[in-house]
Amino acid sequence: MIKKRFNPITDKSSEIIAFLMASPDIPDDPDLRFKIELSVEEAVENVVHYAYEGGIGWLEAGTSLDHESLVLTIELRDAGVPFNPLEKADPDVNLSADQREVGGLGIYLCKNMMDSIEYHYEDGNNVLIMRKIVKN
Repeated sequence: MIKKRFNPITDKSSEIIAFLMASPDIPDDPDLRFKIELSVEEAVENVVHYAYEGGIGWLEAGTSLDHESLVLTIELRDAGVPFNPLEKADPDVNLSADQREVGGLGIYLCKNMMDSIEYHYEDGNNVLIMRKIVKN
């Protein structure tokens, strides 16, 4: 896995996203890149803005590619407030923006853009794993 720890993460969303998207594991296909980047942006922004009080903390971000199954894995790990984003109910996208509750749309987009998303809490860390099949 290609990974890097960012500490502190305050004002580093763009740097973290750029690191992940520059990985040689990320495919060149524009449609796949769009889906992956949107999901990465949403997940990273959630950690940077909500995981730590005052935004001071670390985020370890990494990618790996299984060359046999062509499954890209993106992993985000932080020691912020325990939070499972997958427990939040999906927003009702049939309602207008004025009628919907605030929040939750980013995770909903991630769920729809990636092939799988997992969350677990281990050793005092939030771990979010997103996977995308990248074969043509």
